[in-house]
Amino acid sequence: MQHNPPQAPQAELAFQRALTVAREQGAKSLELRAATSLGRLWWRDRKADQARRLLEPVYHTFTEGHDTPDLQDAKALLEALSQPG
Repeated sequence: MQHNPPQAPQAELAFQRALTVAREQGAKSLELRAATSLGRLWWRDRKADQARRLLEPVYHTFTEGHDTPDLQDAKALLEALSQPG
């Protein structure tokens, strides 16, 4: 796991902007993708709790489609974020 690569600040800003736009547009799938991407970045930066708090509520808004790649990816990240250490 890399810690804070040089592009991390720019990536974080881009993911946060994508998250904001997706929420403004009510685009739940895009919100999930942005939250998963930002969550993964934060996880790599050892901010697992922050990542989980971001991703969990977005993931749990989906009541179907749990076999789609985006939801499977989000679920896998949430499982990784829940692991100790």
